[in-house]
Amino acid sequence: MKVDMEKMVSLCKRRGFIFQSSEIYGGLSACWDYGPLGVELKNNVTAAWGRSMVRERDDVVGLDASILMHPRTWVASGHVAGFTDPLVDCKVCRQRWRADDTKDGRCPDCGGELTEPRMFNLMFKTFFGPVEEEAAVVYLRPETAQGIFVNFANVMNTTRKKLPLGIAQIGKAFRNEITAGNFIFRDREFEMMEVEFFVKPGTDEEWLNYWLEERFNWYVKLGIKRENLRLREHTKDELAHYARVCYDIEYLFPMGWSELEGIAHRGDFDLAQHAQFSGKDLSYYDPDSGERFLPYVIEPSAGVDRSALAFLLDAYDEELDKEGLRVLLHLHPDLAPIKVAVLPLSRNEALIPMAKDVYAELRKCFMAQYDDAQSIGRRYRRQDEIGTPFCITIDFQSLEDNQVTIRERDSMKQIRVPVAELKRTLEAKLSGEPLDILPPGGSYWLGFSN
Repeated sequence: MKVDMEKMVSLCKRRGFIFQSSEIYGGLSACWDYGPLGVELKNNVTAAWGRSMVRERDDVVGLDASILMHPRTWVASGHVAGFTDPLVDCKVCRQRWRADDTKDGRCPDCGGELTEPRMFNLMFKTFFGPVEEEAAVVYLRPETAQGIFVNFANVMNTTRKKLPLGIAQIGKAFRNEITAGNFIFRDREFEMMEVEFFVKPGTDEEWLNYWLEERFNWYVKLGIKRENLRLREHTKDELAHYARVCYDIEYLFPMGWSELEGIAHRGDFDLAQHAQFSGKDLSYYDPDSGERFLPYVIEPSAGVDRSALAFLLDAYDEELDKEGLRVLLHLHPDLAPIKVAVLPLSRNEALIPMAKDVYAELRKCFMAQYDDAQSIGRRYRRQDEIGTPFCITIDFQSLEDNQVTIRERDSMKQIRVPVAELKRTLEAKLSGEPLDILPPGGSYWLGFSN
């Protein structure tokens, strides 16, 4: 089902996914704090990306470049001169807007007349060292890509790898957006997952098509419905200054189709610019052909925050049953903040020791949660709402047969398994094994849970 942004914001605050930054002071616009569950979700998104883009490949390596870089980096990249948005002011209410966020030349808030657009640079400035003067100006990076480009020669020399080669980076970036909003869709402080994939000219179209398919399918594999995704090619007038071609993977957010990830053909623009401004040779020598050339670059660039938002929105569901409204997140097990919850049937003193022992063992292997407050039905509902794939119930029969019940989130089906088989069974189920495949000594639990 489709969920509106207000309902998602409410769930995220209520369950500890995401809070407004500095909320007790009235908040700071377009800045957000990730709570206990949000941290786990975000870590799981970046881990899934890193596993797919680096660990499972032989042609991509990692990097973690500094947020602060030499200011000439941003002159060479074109950001000082060209990283701008058109800014307009309302003559009535004085609110400022991006020109492309307005319609018919009127203020979206009060309908007042707007000023002529003027260009506004989106980079945050700060000062390097104790003296606040123009010579000490540095910038908080607006993207992570430039840290990769200036380290291209270092990576090639130290890894001794051949092209094609990707350099991957996950890190914070900062943009002083004129109008931000739609929850964590557009932030002023955000996290990016980028690969700069360096290829020999002439093979670039093949690699562009490869990454378009690879990145689109990554979202589908992690649970986003294919019908909520689409590819859109940029028109010539919206291409960034560095891009020869660019596609967006768009997601159907509550406010409409919007960018989830960009895949750009950057040509040799960045390496050529940094070679010119630094005076360093950034060309690549191909030992197989004996040629020396500046590589072309294909760049898949995704936002961690936008990805997390899309996964949450697409996973959201509501069901009516005899207990009322059941809210659940159909999160892929790789992304779910809590993999398994341990729930004693009640707070009866006889059940607690065994439940605590099971919890202690499982938390060594999985992100687990223990909950014994309120009825078992209410506790199931709480875990459904945060996307926990499996709940483990310890009941009075468990004390006799040393077996526990595994309850699956989406179907609410249950099986009973011996405690000795619990870890292995959960590993299999979290990896995609159907619930109806039983371990040795396991059995079906008749009926469904609520």
